[in-house]
Amino acid sequence: MSIAPAAPPVVQLRVPTDEDAVAWHRAFADPEVMRFFGGRPEELSMYEEWTARQRRHDAELGYCLWTVLDGEGRVVGFTGAQPWGPTAYGPVGETEIGWRLARPAWGLGYATTAARLTLERVRAAGVERVVAVVDVLNERSAAVARRLGMEPAETFTTSLPGQEVRCFRLEL
Repeated sequence: MSIAPAAPPVVQLRVPTDEDAVAWHRAFADPEVMRFFGGRPEELSMYEEWTARQRRHDAELGYCLWTVLDGEGRVVGFTGAQPWGPTAYGPVGETEIGWRLARPAWGLGYATTAARLTLERVRAAGVERVVAVVDVLNERSAAVARRLGMEPAETFTTSLPGQEVRCFRLEL
């Protein structure tokens, strides 16, 4: 007897609101969620600036890091895409797809489902290729990238001590 795979969760993506800055701050206050992002929660002001930047990206580019809502309308994190800006490392000039979820939403299919919606939206916006930059120790995120059909490519050393990331690529 085989077991049918679980249906993907219901998700909705929306352009981040001012209130989403607070929701992201709360959802990402968990050190385990931030393990591959420096290990410490960010200040609320950073999320306020970040959500404002995402609204600008959406208006100017047609895509951004969207707030992910579950089937009940609760914020569970974000997924989306944004340009990889000038940094000391990484795929400068590429469009990065990414995701981050509150820990209670891990392992339920939200990241993959929302990221697939992101791929549809960025493709519709005319993006021809995306990258995902994933800490080499972050097997959960690497698994999402692989489920999206992304291929592992080069690695980079980041500005965080001892952190190495792998770039995954996908032609749309």
